[in-house]
Amino acid sequence: MSDITTNVCIAGGGPAGLMAGYLLARAGIDVVVLEKHADFLRDFRGDTIHPSTLRIMQELGFYDEFLRLPHQKAYDASIWIGDERIVLADFRSLPAGCNFIALMPQWDFLNFLAEKARALPNFRLLMHAEATALIETDGTISGVTAGIQGVEKSIATTLVIAADGRTSILREAAGLKVEELGAPMDVLWFRLPHADSDPAGVFARIDNGQVFVMLDRGTHWQCASVIPKGTAEARRTQDIGVLRAVIARMVPFLADRVGSLRDWDDVKLLTVQVNRMPRWHRPGFLCIGDAAHAMSPIGGVGVNLAVQDAVAAVNILTAPLRAGRLREADLAAVQRRRAFPTRMTQRLQLSLQNRAIAPALASRGKMRAPLILRLFGAVPWLRRIPARLMGLGVRPEHVRPISALTPRG
Repeated sequence: MSDITTNVCIAGGGPAGLMAGYLLARAGIDVVVLEKHADFLRDFRGDTIHPSTLRIMQELGFYDEFLRLPHQKAYDASIWIGDERIVLADFRSLPAGCNFIALMPQWDFLNFLAEKARALPNFRLLMHAEATALIETDGTISGVTAGIQGVEKSIATTLVIAADGRTSILREAAGLKVEELGAPMDVLWFRLPHADSDPAGVFARIDNGQVFVMLDRGTHWQCASVIPKGTAEARRTQDIGVLRAVIARMVPFLADRVGSLRDWDDVKLLTVQVNRMPRWHRPGFLCIGDAAHAMSPIGGVGVNLAVQDAVAAVNILTAPLRAGRLREADLAAVQRRRAFPTRMTQRLQLSLQNRAIAPALASRGKMRAPLILRLFGAVPWLRRIPARLMGLGVRPEHVRPISALTPRG
């Protein structure tokens, strides 16, 4: 006998897991979501809510309430190369209400989704609960074993969704492989104080072998210093003053604040991975989000692709789940739907990593923007292209009305 029985068990209470859990429960499917931590306050949570996710909030009727949460709006994304500032993406060209990036702490986003989901009678979110193993019956995944509040329990289910991130325990337990695509960089992640006189928005600075990215969070700057992969430990042997000097040189208006970095304990390492699974599923089992494809931080698209995976999965799987005839072919249909946008997005990220970031990190001396980037400064309508790719992505998903999810036949 199982300790818990449900239609769907989702491992991971991140953007993919909570969005899928909410949408399935909204459609009448019993759902249990397992979140291994006691809260959502994690480092390295992506804080950029892109237009594609804002449009999902519109379709769910949550838009106005959602935007009452603390956030900042970025209407464009700029890059400084040498002494030249270029606006690469202008989100104002996107549909009204979805024409900006909302910079919002991910824990606020997750708490918002969790509150909406908890209002549904067939949704359960179990905190401090981690799926540790799969239960298999006659070749089909039929449940999970989980540590819940320190007690091991079994959960019987029709479908297990692994949304437990790039180090997915369940993906490994299922014996599914990951194809590593490579990344030439890692990221030092830290905060610096924000002043009222500072410019607003999202921008990057590239010069003298340094790549530095800043996100305006209102009360502070969320900063990323991009470094060649594998060099973090050597840098940590240096005095913190070396990093302070780099920041002051790259962004002079921050020079009077770099002292807020007291030591290396104030700097976190984000190890960059880019990978994807050739196969996302087994009978009774599906991976989505970072568990299926780890994205580069370029463009900040990871959270939003995970949300898109969740929407597509619910659109495709609700009818067979309701009818009690879920097949692996249905799970394969989710992968077919989402594999193309994943590949295209990663292809663009890899191109930027290998042709722009890696050479920039290896360069020495003053840099000048290449002609293709200078065109964005000279021809403003070109900024609509990266705005759409970054903001809405490839093959954006829409929430289907519940009536459209009814099984046929």
